[in-house]
Amino acid sequence: MSEQPSGPAPGSARHAATTRERVSRLRELRKRAVQGDELATERQHAKGKLTARQRLEHLLDSGSFMELDLFRRRTAGADPAGPPTDGVVTGSGTVHGRRVFAYAQDFRVLGGSLGEVHAAKIHKVMDLALAAGAPLVALNDSGGARIQEGVTALAGYGGIFRRNVRASGVIPQISVVLGPCAGGAAYSPALTDFTFMVRDTSYMFVTGPDVIRTVTGESVTHEELGGADVHATTSGVAAFVYDDEAACLDDVRYLISLLPSNSHDVPPLRETGDPPDRRCPRLADIVPADPKISYDVRAVIEEIADQGEFLEVHEEWAGGMVCALARLGGRTVGILASQPVVRAGVLDIDTSQKGARFVQMCDAFGIPLVTLVDVPGFLPGVEQEHHGIIRHGAKLLYAYCDATVPRVQVILRKAYGGAYIVMDSRSIGADLSFAWPTNEIAVMGADAAVSVIHRRELAAAAEPDRLRSRLSAQYADELMHPFYAPERGLVDDVIDPADTRLVVVRALELLSEKRPDLVPRKHGNPPA
Repeated sequence: MSEQPSGPAPGSARHAATTRERVSRLRELRKRAVQGDELATERQHAKGKLTARQRLEHLLDSGSFMELDLFRRRTAGADPAGPPTDGVVTGSGTVHGRRVFAYAQDFRVLGGSLGEVHAAKIHKVMDLALAAGAPLVALNDSGGARIQEGVTALAGYGGIFRRNVRASGVIPQISVVLGPCAGGAAYSPALTDFTFMVRDTSYMFVTGPDVIRTVTGESVTHEELGGADVHATTSGVAAFVYDDEAACLDDVRYLISLLPSNSHDVPPLRETGDPPDRRCPRLADIVPADPKISYDVRAVIEEIADQGEFLEVHEEWAGGMVCALARLGGRTVGILASQPVVRAGVLDIDTSQKGARFVQMCDAFGIPLVTLVDVPGFLPGVEQEHHGIIRHGAKLLYAYCDATVPRVQVILRKAYGGAYIVMDSRSIGADLSFAWPTNEIAVMGADAAVSVIHRRELAAAAEPDRLRSRLSAQYADELMHPFYAPERGLVDDVIDPADTRLVVVRALELLSEKRPDLVPRKHGNPPA
């Protein structure tokens, strides 16, 4: 006969008591791990920062979070009984009822530093997000690599970067920097689709103030070097910046509501209660007929978007172009618009980079593009040329030409030269192009054109200003009138500005079944 196992029988009273004791012990351990160190929590709050779990509670739908690897910890080395969670909380929940994966670094535990176990937990949740085809949100608050673990910490970062790249364009990746994010850690946010930051509490840089002071002799604070406003206005690293964590996390939720879960999903269609055929008579007053008078194109976007709502990306960087996510007829769209209040809306190095990145993101996730054009050209100047306006302008051109999502162009006023081509003209693949009666589409403005074409006549004229005025009017009448491009099939229709919303909504409906027809290739080679 086989030997009977020792211990209480599964159905006995003693066995039940043992199970209850173990469950009670489990609850106590879980409570202790979740609550963490009270003094560390107080220090976190004193800095105006939430804890990792409080952040997840704010981000995710109430009661939806399922934590993974709560009890995982280091089992070897100098501290075999490391703290639970190892400084990062990982798991999954929902945002507006849709599945999302997330990790939140816990600065209370070892300064949120990344070691082997910490990295392994992040790798696991990233793999799950990609396998499930769901967005990934990273809440960063870390002192950096755990120095005492040596190269294994660096290898952990490498694993994160590799997964960021593998998931790029497949699932939305959102980085939220809520504390320090220095050294190699800064590259993960740079690889994701969107980066959020909070003023006064978050910062990012590759080399910190101490290293810079030692190497270059420059003295700079953390905030001056890599604070939220620096990355929002100067470097262009931060797409969104806020004064507090609650407002920041609220907009992360809003952004997720506008995005599809993955590249094979369709952007969410939502009933907004705003009639698709609503007319916008105010547009004629917002945009002056005189192309030399500026206006804020955000007012145009607000007028045509559902309920006037839109989420502007990189609001404080490269202001000559506005990039925003909005809904039109309930559909999520990406809007790119020339901004006349900033240097007349010219394209330059920064606006080209900003626009290219936004077009690529929208195309990756199947978000239709609407381009509002009022552009006088590319910014001239030695600095722009020497810093690569050709190369950077080509990035925007490449992004549009490569995009296969529905693309609708609306020309509000002027559209001159190469900038007209680059801003999603029909010649580079826009599906539909519409223009207001105020449109002026030409190689350049009338005065500039006359100065080139009639240079000798003007030089010999007794009254050159009077001759220039007459020739400019003649040039404009012949080559820049509102129907010149439509007559040649480069614009599909000239529309009443008040009908812009209606026309664009119908155009998007018409294009809703568009399918890409691509030439097989491994990948393109876009301008660097």
